[in-house]
Amino acid sequence: MKQGDLVTRKSYGGDVIFKIQEFRQQQAILRGVELRLLADAPFRDLEMAPQIDPLEAIGAMRPKWLEAMRRLGAGAAPQTQSDGLQGTEPAESSKPRPAYFELPGKVLHLDGDPNYLRKCMLLYNELRVPADGYYVAEANMADALYRLLPQLQPDIVVITGHDGLLKQRGRTYGDITQLTSYKNSHNFVNAVRVARQFEKNRDVLTVVAGACQSHFEALMQAGANYASSPARVLIHALDPLCIAAKVAFTPIKDTVNIVDVIGLTHSGLEGLGGIESRGSYRRGVPRIEYAIRK
Repeated sequence: MKQGDLVTRKSYGGDVIFKIQEFRQQQAILRGVELRLLADAPFRDLEMAPQIDPLEAIGAMRPKWLEAMRRLGAGAAPQTQSDGLQGTEPAESSKPRPAYFELPGKVLHLDGDPNYLRKCMLLYNELRVPADGYYVAEANMADALYRLLPQLQPDIVVITGHDGLLKQRGRTYGDITQLTSYKNSHNFVNAVRVARQFEKNRDVLTVVAGACQSHFEALMQAGANYASSPARVLIHALDPLCIAAKVAFTPIKDTVNIVDVIGLTHSGLEGLGGIESRGSYRRGVPRIEYAIRK
């Protein structure tokens, strides 16, 4: 076996496919191919998996919520007559109203996995969500946010990568209430704190944080709007994006339906939770005819 090979763990029945990130003494450090799980295993516990291209596997991901989110982006968020932004006047008036322009919420996405980041950026583009994405090691995310938040001024921040509970003896875990029992939760918590130092109002800056088995309570207490993982389960690579896209296309006067949006994700309420939060989608008039070149 070598770095980059795809493997499974015999002791877990081969339930998750991993990519070997590196070797440390007699163990391999593993990153999930479709799940945001960071793990380690002794060489004797590893078994080779079919060697498909991880980029192709990630590229083939078409989550169940994608089509619903595409329709939301194409038609944007529903508006009422009180908004005054319909495209035409009632029949008795011959004077057309000006068409509107759209401003979905802007996302800053920090990801500890470059392959997942690449896929997420493709989907943000497909969904018409304006997004800036950066591959940042989990330990460096707090410093990165300190620099990037004033520069980019996003409406939504996604802080994700890989995480997992640390094993004590064999397959038993330590005290799940302690941050020291997790591989990267403390790094995510530090990043959330930086985001909240930048903007305290959770309706102005929406924070989505965590990965597989992350310390949900600590992330929420640090200031996240949405976080993983309430039941310490594994979450899908694209679950954080699902939440961010829904917030980006929910009107700013409305709150995001927590149960509905989390129900769209792969892991559901066991994997993700959150608080009532306003959307960040706006409409305006008249239609913008000329884009400003950057």
